[in-house]
Amino acid sequence: MGTEGSGFDQVIQGDSLALAGRNSVKAQRVKIDWHAELPIYACESYLKAVSDDYGWIGGTDESGKLRCILPYSIIRKPLIRMVRFRVETIPLGGELAMDEEESFLDSTVTFFRSTGADMIIPPTTNSVFRTYPRGALAAPYSTYIIDLQVDEGTLWTNISRSYRKDIRGALSKGVTIQSGIEQADIAHRLVRDTYKRSGLPFMSFKSFQRLLAGLGENAKLLVAYDQGIPQSCTAFHFSKHSAYAVHGGSIAGAVPGAMKLVQWEAMRIFRELGVRRFNLMGARVHPEKGSKQEGILLFKQHFGGKPVQGYIWKYPFHPLKYSLYRLAARLLWGGDIVDTERHKLQDFIDRDVNRGA
Repeated sequence: MGTEGSGFDQVIQGDSLALAGRNSVKAQRVKIDWHAELPIYACESYLKAVSDDYGWIGGTDESGKLRCILPYSIIRKPLIRMVRFRVETIPLGGELAMDEEESFLDSTVTFFRSTGADMIIPPTTNSVFRTYPRGALAAPYSTYIIDLQVDEGTLWTNISRSYRKDIRGALSKGVTIQSGIEQADIAHRLVRDTYKRSGLPFMSFKSFQRLLAGLGENAKLLVAYDQGIPQSCTAFHFSKHSAYAVHGGSIAGAVPGAMKLVQWEAMRIFRELGVRRFNLMGARVHPEKGSKQEGILLFKQHFGGKPVQGYIWKYPFHPLKYSLYRLAARLLWGGDIVDTERHKLQDFIDRDVNRGA
């Protein structure tokens, strides 16, 4: 397990990876070689849609075998160059031991420091790392994953009784689901307005269109309608590996059960397409009782998914530019996810140690 630190003064040399008792996995840029059994966020068309500067970092062991990959993109703002990972470490050809992943992430930090990056910022919220590099600023995080490789009846009964009732209620009221990229304008408006009610910004329609175009057939939009009026929607990104419920939104006072119906119909569709997992995306660990974040977590729990807990992290290289980033994050979102959740780290680690005892 990495230990929390400032990240400013620690310089990780390549030779230091060969620590006693640790298997060394070296990070280096590798050719993108995506296929549908990998997460969609490793796909070049997706990476290109979110940045003009992107790639894969590969982890090779001492025999030269490629053991894992980590897709990334570079976000450029005036005077600041930031690295962002688009999914957690992806093992190749078998499980990656924890010490191997720690070694790989340490080496990844060294690699990006050498490229002149100013910082590594928190990954996208679909990403839950098993560990984090030494010197990183980290926080606990989780997601809920539903196994789609079961029959539809099992999927249905795994949903909580109250949610099944809400879904049936929406159907009985005549709520219908429409699917297709032609729903992009409506979906964007629903998501944008939902974010706005929470005081948060959302991407422009042009950026939303660019993302959907980059994903092509690997994106789906589902919109719930009541008497022709859009109620709720979710944008999904998927490959055979997983479907991710990415951007969701509803009108104020939407028909009860409309959003739940969207998720249920999506689960059915992706199961028929042979997708193996349904990822309800990020949820905070032990959110405050009665908070909006607890409501989000409970929404995901009720669909019967398995909780997967781990970490999100960031790593500053340039103190002044990192301070500017933190200021901007506080003004836009009230702080990034690592800063808002870091206070839970030690308790989470202690619980993890006790679980493994």
